[in-house]
Amino acid sequence: MSGASNRLASLKSQLTSSTARDRLLQKNPDDIVVTCALRTAFTKGGRGLFKDTHAGDLLAGIFQGVIKTSGIDPALVEDISVGNVLAPGAGATEFRAAAIVAGFPTTTAVKATNRQCSSGLQACVDIASAISAGIIEVGIGAGVESMSNNYGPDAVSEFSELLNSVKKAKDCKVPMGVLSEQMAKDKGIARVNQDAFAAKSYQKAEAAQKAGLFKEEIWPIETSFEDPKTGEKKRVVVNADDGVRPGMTAEALAKIKPAFAKDGSIHAGNASQISDGAAAVLLMKRSTAQKLGQKIIGKFVTASVAGVDPLLMGIGPWASIPKVFEKTGLSKEDVDIFEINEAFASQCLWCANELGLDEKKINPKGGAIAFGHPLGCTGARQVSTLLTELRRTGGKIGVTSMCIGTGMGMAAVWVAEN
Repeated sequence: MSGASNRLASLKSQLTSSTARDRLLQKNPDDIVVTCALRTAFTKGGRGLFKDTHAGDLLAGIFQGVIKTSGIDPALVEDISVGNVLAPGAGATEFRAAAIVAGFPTTTAVKATNRQCSSGLQACVDIASAISAGIIEVGIGAGVESMSNNYGPDAVSEFSELLNSVKKAKDCKVPMGVLSEQMAKDKGIARVNQDAFAAKSYQKAEAAQKAGLFKEEIWPIETSFEDPKTGEKKRVVVNADDGVRPGMTAEALAKIKPAFAKDGSIHAGNASQISDGAAAVLLMKRSTAQKLGQKIIGKFVTASVAGVDPLLMGIGPWASIPKVFEKTGLSKEDVDIFEINEAFASQCLWCANELGLDEKKINPKGGAIAFGHPLGCTGARQVSTLLTELRRTGGKIGVTSMCIGTGMGMAAVWVAEN
Protein backbone atom coordinates (compact mmCIF):
# COMPACT_ATOMS: atom_id res chain seq x y z
CA MET A 1 0.00 0.00 0.00
CA SER A 2 2.85 2.33 0.81
CA GLY A 3 4.40 1.88 -2.64
CA ALA A 4 1.04 2.35 -4.37
CA SER A 5 0.35 5.47 -2.31
CA ASN A 6 3.71 6.93 -3.24
CA ARG A 7 3.12 6.27 -6.93
CA LEU A 8 -0.33 7.84 -6.72
CA ALA A 9 1.07 10.91 -4.97
CA SER A 10 3.82 11.19 -7.61
CA LEU A 11 1.27 10.93 -10.43
CA LYS A 12 -0.96 13.55 -8.79
CA SER A 13 2.05 15.87 -8.42
CA GLN A 14 2.98 15.43 -12.08
CA LEU A 15 -0.58 16.16 -13.22
CA THR A 16 -0.75 19.26 -11.01
CA SER A 17 2.59 20.47 -12.32
CA SER A 18 1.57 19.87 -15.93
CA THR A 19 -1.65 21.78 -15.39
CA ALA A 20 0.27 24.63 -13.76
CA ARG A 21 2.69 24.87 -16.69
CA ASP A 22 -0.17 24.88 -19.20
CA ARG A 23 -1.92 27.59 -17.20
CA LEU A 24 1.20 29.76 -17.16
CA LEU A 25 1.58 29.45 -20.92
CA GLN A 26 -1.91 30.81 -21.52
CA LYS A 27 -2.20 34.43 -22.63
CA ASN A 28 -4.63 36.72 -20.83
CA PRO A 29 -5.33 40.46 -21.21
CA ASP A 30 -4.33 41.14 -17.60
CA ASP A 31 -0.94 39.40 -17.84
CA ILE A 32 1.97 41.63 -16.76
CA VAL A 33 4.25 41.47 -19.78
CA VAL A 34 7.77 42.55 -20.66
CA THR A 35 8.22 44.44 -23.92
CA CYS A 36 11.89 45.33 -23.51
CA ALA A 37 14.69 44.09 -21.25
CA LEU A 38 18.20 45.43 -21.68
CA ARG A 39 21.41 45.74 -19.76
CA THR A 40 24.73 47.47 -20.20
CA ALA A 41 27.92 45.51 -20.44
CA PHE A 42 29.43 44.72 -17.03
CA THR A 43 32.92 46.05 -16.42
CA LYS A 44 35.47 45.47 -13.68
CA GLY A 45 35.05 47.70 -10.66
CA GLY A 46 37.89 50.21 -10.33
CA ARG A 47 39.60 49.03 -13.51
CA GLY A 48 37.06 48.56 -16.27
CA LEU A 49 35.77 50.98 -18.88
CA PHE A 50 32.97 52.20 -16.58
CA LYS A 51 35.30 53.07 -13.69
CA ASP A 52 34.88 56.79 -14.39
CA THR A 53 31.13 56.58 -15.06
CA HIS A 54 28.68 57.36 -12.27
CA ALA A 55 25.62 55.21 -11.60
CA GLY A 56 23.24 57.94 -12.77
CA ASP A 57 25.02 58.13 -16.12
CA LEU A 58 24.82 54.36 -16.59
CA LEU A 59 21.14 54.52 -15.78
CA ALA A 60 20.49 57.38 -18.21
CA GLY A 61 22.18 55.33 -20.93
CA ILE A 62 20.15 52.18 -20.36
CA PHE A 63 16.92 54.21 -20.14
CA GLN A 64 17.71 55.69 -23.56
CA GLY A 65 18.26 52.16 -24.82
CA VAL A 66 14.82 51.07 -23.62
CA ILE A 67 13.13 54.08 -25.22
CA LYS A 68 14.86 53.54 -28.57
CA THR A 69 14.55 49.74 -28.63
CA SER A 70 10.91 49.55 -27.57
CA GLY A 71 9.70 52.69 -29.32
CA ILE A 72 7.65 53.53 -26.23
CA ASP A 73 6.44 57.09 -25.84
CA PRO A 74 8.36 58.20 -22.69
CA ALA A 75 5.30 60.14 -21.51
CA LEU A 76 3.40 56.85 -21.09
CA VAL A 77 5.85 55.57 -18.48
CA GLU A 78 4.27 56.56 -15.19
CA ASP A 79 6.75 55.18 -12.69
CA ILE A 80 10.31 53.85 -12.57
CA SER A 81 11.72 51.82 -9.70
CA VAL A 82 15.50 51.50 -9.53
CA GLY A 83 17.35 48.95 -7.43
CA ASN A 84 20.59 50.14 -5.85
CA VAL A 85 22.63 49.17 -2.82
CA LEU A 86 25.66 51.40 -2.41
CA ALA A 87 24.83 54.95 -3.54
CA PRO A 88 23.97 57.44 -0.78
CA GLY A 89 20.22 57.49 -0.28
CA ALA A 90 20.06 54.47 -2.62
CA GLY A 91 20.61 56.99 -5.43
CA ALA A 92 17.08 58.37 -5.34
CA THR A 93 18.02 61.93 -6.30
CA GLU A 94 20.45 61.14 -9.11
CA PHE A 95 18.16 58.48 -10.55
CA ARG A 96 15.32 60.96 -10.89
CA ALA A 97 17.76 63.25 -12.71
CA ALA A 98 18.94 60.34 -14.91
CA ALA A 99 15.36 59.66 -16.03
CA ILE A 100 14.95 63.29 -17.08
CA VAL A 101 18.28 63.24 -18.96
CA ALA A 102 17.23 60.04 -20.75
CA GLY A 103 14.12 61.73 -22.13
CA PHE A 104 11.36 60.92 -19.67
CA PRO A 105 9.14 63.91 -18.89
CA THR A 106 8.83 65.30 -15.38
CA THR A 107 5.48 63.50 -15.12
CA THR A 108 7.35 60.18 -14.92
CA ALA A 109 7.93 59.38 -11.25
CA VAL A 110 11.10 57.67 -10.00
CA LYS A 111 11.99 55.86 -6.79
CA ALA A 112 14.97 53.91 -5.50
CA THR A 113 14.75 50.62 -3.63
CA ASN A 114 17.32 48.63 -1.69
CA ARG A 115 16.90 44.95 -0.91
CA GLN A 116 20.62 44.41 -1.30
CA CYS A 117 21.47 41.78 -3.93
CA SER A 118 17.83 41.42 -5.05
CA SER A 119 17.25 45.16 -5.42
CA GLY A 120 16.93 44.97 -9.21
CA LEU A 121 14.42 42.12 -9.00
CA GLN A 122 12.51 43.87 -6.24
CA ALA A 123 12.29 46.96 -8.46
CA CYS A 124 10.76 44.88 -11.27
CA VAL A 125 8.33 43.21 -8.86
CA ASP A 126 7.31 46.59 -7.41
CA ILE A 127 6.42 47.88 -10.87
CA ALA A 128 4.62 44.66 -11.84
CA SER A 129 2.60 44.84 -8.62
CA ALA A 130 1.69 48.49 -9.19
CA ILE A 131 0.44 47.64 -12.69
CA SER A 132 -1.53 44.64 -11.42
CA ALA A 133 -3.12 46.78 -8.70
CA GLY A 134 -4.16 49.44 -11.20
CA ILE A 135 -1.90 52.13 -9.73
CA ILE A 136 -0.07 52.63 -13.02
CA GLU A 137 -0.37 51.28 -16.57
CA VAL A 138 3.26 51.36 -17.75
CA GLY A 139 6.45 51.28 -15.73
CA ILE A 140 10.11 50.30 -15.67
CA GLY A 141 11.89 48.12 -13.15
CA ALA A 142 15.63 48.76 -13.21
CA GLY A 143 18.86 48.33 -11.33
CA VAL A 144 22.25 50.00 -11.33
CA GLU A 145 25.48 49.94 -9.39
CA SER A 146 28.77 51.77 -9.71
CA MET A 147 30.96 49.74 -7.40
CA SER A 148 33.92 51.73 -8.71
CA ASN A 149 32.50 54.88 -7.14
CA ASN A 150 30.50 53.67 -4.14
CA TYR A 151 31.99 50.41 -2.90
CA GLY A 152 33.85 50.43 0.42
CA PRO A 153 33.59 50.25 4.21
CA ASP A 154 31.15 53.17 4.36
CA ALA A 155 28.52 51.07 2.57
CA VAL A 156 27.47 49.57 5.91
CA SER A 157 26.52 51.91 8.76
CA GLU A 158 27.91 51.39 12.23
CA PHE A 159 25.43 49.56 14.43
CA SER A 160 24.07 51.17 17.56
CA GLU A 161 24.49 49.66 20.99
CA LEU A 162 20.89 48.45 20.79
CA LEU A 163 21.40 46.56 17.50
CA ASN A 164 24.68 45.09 18.69
CA SER A 165 23.02 43.82 21.87
CA VAL A 166 21.04 41.09 20.03
CA LYS A 167 23.23 38.41 18.46
CA LYS A 168 21.02 37.64 15.46
CA ALA A 169 20.80 41.35 14.73
CA LYS A 170 24.54 41.80 15.11
CA ASP A 171 25.09 38.89 12.70
CA CYS A 172 23.52 41.00 9.94
CA LYS A 173 26.71 43.03 9.56
CA VAL A 174 29.16 40.10 9.28
CA PRO A 175 30.85 40.43 5.83
CA MET A 176 29.39 38.09 3.22
CA GLY A 177 32.76 36.62 2.30
CA VAL A 178 33.33 35.59 5.90
CA LEU A 179 29.83 34.14 6.10
CA SER A 180 30.27 32.18 2.90
CA GLU A 181 33.60 30.80 4.04
CA GLN A 182 32.05 29.54 7.24
CA MET A 183 29.04 28.17 5.37
CA ALA A 184 31.32 26.26 2.98
CA LYS A 185 33.03 24.64 5.95
CA ASP A 186 29.80 23.89 7.82
CA LYS A 187 28.09 22.43 4.75
CA GLY A 188 31.15 20.50 3.57
CA ILE A 189 31.41 22.23 0.18
CA ALA A 190 34.89 21.26 -1.00
CA ARG A 191 37.07 23.81 -2.75
CA VAL A 192 37.63 21.44 -5.66
CA ASN A 193 33.88 21.44 -6.31
CA GLN A 194 33.64 25.20 -5.98
CA ASP A 195 36.48 25.70 -8.44
CA ALA A 196 34.92 23.25 -10.90
CA PHE A 197 31.62 25.14 -10.71
CA ALA A 198 33.37 28.49 -11.18
CA ALA A 199 35.42 27.22 -14.12
CA LYS A 200 32.23 26.13 -15.87
CA SER A 201 30.76 29.59 -15.35
CA TYR A 202 33.77 31.16 -17.09
CA GLN A 203 33.69 28.58 -19.87
CA LYS A 204 29.98 29.06 -20.53
CA ALA A 205 30.32 32.85 -20.54
CA GLU A 206 33.34 32.69 -22.87
CA ALA A 207 31.47 30.44 -25.30
CA ALA A 208 28.38 32.66 -25.17
CA GLN A 209 30.42 35.81 -25.72
CA LYS A 210 32.27 34.32 -28.70
CA ALA A 211 28.96 33.19 -30.20
CA GLY A 212 27.49 36.69 -29.80
CA LEU A 213 24.75 35.51 -27.44
CA PHE A 214 24.98 38.61 -25.24
CA LYS A 215 24.63 41.13 -28.07
CA GLU A 216 20.83 41.21 -28.06
CA GLU A 217 20.63 41.98 -24.34
CA ILE A 218 23.49 44.50 -24.12
CA TRP A 219 22.88 48.16 -25.00
CA PRO A 220 26.17 49.91 -25.94
CA ILE A 221 27.07 52.91 -23.80
CA GLU A 222 29.41 55.70 -24.88
CA THR A 223 31.34 57.18 -21.97
CA SER A 224 34.61 58.77 -20.87
CA PHE A 225 37.54 56.70 -19.66
CA GLU A 226 40.89 57.72 -18.21
CA ASP A 227 43.66 55.24 -18.89
CA PRO A 228 45.20 54.48 -15.46
CA LYS A 229 48.61 53.86 -17.01
CA THR A 230 48.95 56.88 -19.29
CA GLY A 231 46.40 59.28 -17.82
CA GLU A 232 44.95 59.73 -21.31
CA LYS A 233 41.24 60.61 -21.35
CA LYS A 234 39.17 59.32 -24.23
CA ARG A 235 35.63 58.49 -25.31
CA VAL A 236 34.86 54.79 -25.56
CA VAL A 237 31.89 52.65 -26.54
CA VAL A 238 31.34 49.86 -24.01
CA ASN A 239 29.47 46.91 -25.52
CA ALA A 240 30.97 43.74 -24.01
CA ASP A 241 31.55 42.31 -20.54
CA ASP A 242 35.24 42.60 -19.67
CA GLY A 243 35.37 40.17 -16.73
CA VAL A 244 35.17 36.99 -18.79
CA ARG A 245 38.52 35.20 -18.53
CA PRO A 246 39.24 33.06 -21.60
CA GLY A 247 40.59 29.56 -21.16
CA MET A 248 39.79 29.37 -17.46
CA THR A 249 40.10 25.93 -15.89
CA ALA A 250 39.51 24.47 -12.45
CA GLU A 251 43.25 23.72 -12.27
CA ALA A 252 44.09 27.40 -12.78
CA LEU A 253 41.57 28.45 -10.14
CA ALA A 254 43.08 25.97 -7.68
CA LYS A 255 46.27 28.07 -7.63
CA ILE A 256 44.57 31.22 -6.29
CA LYS A 257 45.05 31.98 -2.59
CA PRO A 258 41.98 31.97 -0.30
CA ALA A 259 40.62 35.43 0.42
CA PHE A 260 39.02 35.11 3.85
CA ALA A 261 40.94 32.41 5.73
CA LYS A 262 44.36 30.80 5.34
CA ASP A 263 42.80 27.37 5.11
CA GLY A 264 39.72 28.64 3.30
CA SER A 265 38.13 27.71 -0.01
CA ILE A 266 36.72 31.02 -1.28
CA HIS A 267 38.85 33.30 -3.43
CA ALA A 268 38.64 35.92 -6.17
CA GLY A 269 38.18 33.28 -8.85
CA ASN A 270 35.19 31.42 -7.41
CA ALA A 271 33.24 34.43 -6.11
CA SER A 272 31.28 37.11 -7.95
CA GLN A 273 33.26 39.97 -9.45
CA ILE A 274 33.03 43.58 -8.24
CA SER A 275 31.47 45.30 -11.24
CA ASP A 276 29.68 48.30 -12.70
CA GLY A 277 26.51 48.09 -14.77
CA ALA A 278 22.82 48.85 -15.25
CA ALA A 279 19.70 47.08 -16.53
CA ALA A 280 16.07 47.99 -17.18
CA VAL A 281 12.82 46.11 -17.84
CA LEU A 282 9.74 47.71 -19.45
CA LEU A 283 6.47 46.32 -18.04
CA MET A 284 2.75 46.74 -18.76
CA LYS A 285 -0.44 44.68 -19.11
CA ARG A 286 -0.83 42.54 -22.23
CA SER A 287 -3.90 44.53 -23.25
CA THR A 288 -1.89 47.75 -22.98
CA ALA A 289 1.01 46.33 -25.00
CA GLN A 290 -1.36 45.21 -27.75
CA LYS A 291 -3.04 48.61 -27.82
CA LEU A 292 0.34 50.36 -28.09
CA GLY A 293 1.76 47.92 -30.63
CA GLN A 294 4.55 46.90 -28.26
CA LYS A 295 6.35 43.62 -29.03
CA ILE A 296 5.86 41.22 -26.12
CA ILE A 297 8.98 39.21 -25.25
CA GLY A 298 7.82 37.65 -21.99
CA LYS A 299 5.65 37.96 -18.94
CA PHE A 300 6.10 38.19 -15.20
CA VAL A 301 4.20 35.55 -13.22
CA THR A 302 4.95 36.03 -9.52
CA ALA A 303 7.74 36.26 -6.99
CA SER A 304 8.63 35.11 -3.50
CA VAL A 305 10.87 36.39 -0.75
CA ALA A 306 12.15 34.37 2.20
CA GLY A 307 14.19 35.05 5.30
CA VAL A 308 16.97 32.75 6.51
CA ASP A 309 19.51 32.91 9.31
CA PRO A 310 21.83 35.92 8.74
CA LEU A 311 24.88 33.66 9.11
CA LEU A 312 23.49 31.43 6.34
CA MET A 313 22.54 34.17 3.91
CA GLY A 314 23.85 32.14 0.95
CA ILE A 315 21.05 29.59 1.18
CA GLY A 316 18.45 32.19 0.16
CA PRO A 317 17.56 30.54 -3.21
CA TRP A 318 17.04 27.22 -1.42
CA ALA A 319 14.33 28.92 0.66
CA SER A 320 12.77 31.17 -1.99
CA ILE A 321 12.60 28.90 -5.04
CA PRO A 322 10.36 26.24 -3.41
CA LYS A 323 8.20 29.07 -2.13
CA VAL A 324 7.60 30.41 -5.64
CA PHE A 325 6.96 26.86 -6.85
CA GLU A 326 4.28 26.52 -4.20
CA LYS A 327 2.67 29.75 -5.37
CA THR A 328 2.53 28.62 -9.01
CA GLY A 329 2.18 24.84 -8.73
CA LEU A 330 5.31 24.42 -10.84
CA SER A 331 8.01 21.83 -10.25
CA LYS A 332 11.71 22.02 -11.04
CA GLU A 333 11.09 19.85 -14.10
CA ASP A 334 8.78 22.53 -15.56
CA VAL A 335 11.55 25.14 -15.57
CA ASP A 336 13.67 25.44 -18.71
CA ILE A 337 16.31 27.81 -17.30
CA PHE A 338 17.30 28.87 -13.79
CA GLU A 339 19.23 32.14 -13.47
CA ILE A 340 20.63 31.84 -9.95
CA ASN A 341 23.06 34.57 -8.98
CA GLU A 342 26.56 33.28 -8.35
CA ALA A 343 27.42 35.41 -5.34
CA PHE A 344 29.81 32.62 -4.40
CA ALA A 345 30.31 29.25 -6.06
CA SER A 346 29.88 27.65 -2.64
CA GLN A 347 26.35 28.93 -2.00
CA CYS A 348 25.07 28.59 -5.55
CA LEU A 349 26.39 25.04 -5.78
CA TRP A 350 24.91 24.07 -2.41
CA CYS A 351 21.49 25.49 -3.28
CA ALA A 352 21.45 23.71 -6.65
CA ASN A 353 22.43 20.40 -5.08
CA GLU A 354 19.95 20.66 -2.21
CA LEU A 355 17.12 21.54 -4.60
CA GLY A 356 18.14 18.77 -6.99
CA LEU A 357 18.32 21.09 -9.99
CA ASP A 358 19.61 19.96 -13.37
CA GLU A 359 23.06 21.55 -13.72
CA LYS A 360 22.52 22.09 -17.45
CA LYS A 361 19.57 24.38 -16.72
CA ILE A 362 21.53 26.69 -14.39
CA ASN A 363 23.07 29.86 -15.84
CA PRO A 364 23.65 28.45 -19.36
CA LYS A 365 25.57 31.59 -20.40
CA GLY A 366 27.58 31.79 -17.18
CA GLY A 367 26.93 34.01 -14.21
CA ALA A 368 28.28 36.59 -11.78
CA ILE A 369 31.52 34.67 -11.22
CA ALA A 370 32.32 35.05 -14.91
CA PHE A 371 31.04 38.53 -15.76
CA GLY A 372 30.19 40.31 -12.53
CA HIS A 373 27.62 41.25 -9.92
CA PRO A 374 26.84 44.99 -9.75
CA LEU A 375 24.79 44.54 -6.60
CA GLY A 376 21.64 46.56 -7.26
CA CYS A 377 21.62 45.71 -10.96
CA THR A 378 21.82 41.91 -11.02
CA GLY A 379 18.13 41.18 -10.38
CA ALA A 380 17.11 43.23 -13.43
CA ARG A 381 20.05 41.91 -15.49
CA GLN A 382 18.88 38.35 -14.95
CA VAL A 383 15.56 39.14 -16.65
CA SER A 384 17.25 40.28 -19.87
CA THR A 385 19.64 37.32 -19.83
CA LEU A 386 16.88 34.81 -19.08
CA LEU A 387 14.29 35.98 -21.61
CA THR A 388 16.87 36.33 -24.37
CA GLU A 389 18.16 32.80 -23.86
CA LEU A 390 14.71 31.25 -23.45
CA ARG A 391 13.58 32.78 -26.72
CA ARG A 392 16.77 31.74 -28.52
CA THR A 393 16.49 28.13 -27.39
CA GLY A 394 12.72 27.79 -27.63
CA GLY A 395 12.33 27.48 -23.88
CA LYS A 396 9.31 28.94 -22.10
CA ILE A 397 9.54 29.04 -18.32
CA GLY A 398 12.40 30.51 -16.34
CA VAL A 399 13.22 31.35 -12.74
CA THR A 400 15.48 34.11 -11.48
CA SER A 401 16.79 33.93 -7.92
CA MET A 402 19.52 35.14 -5.61
CA CYS A 403 20.75 35.09 -2.05
CA ILE A 404 20.62 38.38 -0.16
CA GLY A 405 22.90 39.86 2.48
CA THR A 406 21.63 39.77 6.09
CA GLY A 407 19.92 36.43 5.39
CA MET A 408 17.22 36.42 2.71
CA GLY A 409 16.43 34.98 -0.69
CA MET A 410 14.19 36.04 -3.56
CA ALA A 411 12.88 34.26 -6.65
CA ALA A 412 10.58 35.06 -9.56
CA VAL A 413 8.94 33.12 -12.39
CA TRP A 414 9.00 34.46 -15.95
CA VAL A 415 7.57 33.13 -19.23
CA ALA A 416 9.21 33.86 -22.57
CA GLU A 417 7.21 34.71 -25.68
CA ASN A 418 8.40 34.89 -29.28
